[in-house]
Amino acid sequence: MTSRRSRAHDRPEPGETDTFGVVFVCTGNICRSPMAEFIARGRAERELDVPARFSSAGTSDEEDGNPVDPRAARQLRAAGYATGGHVAHRITGAEIAAADLIVGMEEHHVRALRRSAPGADVRLLSEFDPGARPGQGVPDPWYGGQEGFERTAAAIEAAIPGIFAHIRRFATGAADAV
Repeated sequence: MTSRRSRAHDRPEPGETDTFGVVFVCTGNICRSPMAEFIARGRAERELDVPARFSSAGTSDEEDGNPVDPRAARQLRAAGYATGGHVAHRITGAEIAAADLIVGMEEHHVRALRRSAPGADVRLLSEFDPGARPGQGVPDPWYGGQEGFERTAAAIEAAIPGIFAHIRRFATGAADAV
């Protein structure tokens, strides 16, 4: 079991794992955050040369127990990513404590997470995308059609290289950047 470091960029203490933990967070945990989790996992298998684990959660419990939205699953499958086994849930204190990085999809997620987890490394997804405007969130695709899920996947894909670079900096002890 991973325990929280005193700061997200600290090296592990004896007995801690050196696997970097990332939790992606949106509102209901059926669209954006599970998409980010599955995309990060899939790309990590091909592109990440250091240990990392990825999960997702919501800030709300209104979708608890539900699978990933069928439109999100369709988008993920079309891009070659896995989609199975997801069960929506609200983020827990244990998940926050075990995370080295918590990535919110919109500013209101980041604000809520920072209030509930002072001292945690909470970032907006777009902070990892050099082409994104400062403060740019990932709009909720739930209210629209498939094209919203395509845009969500593109925004996540654009941020993954920055997230992986952050993880690599942590692994080499140079995690103060980003």
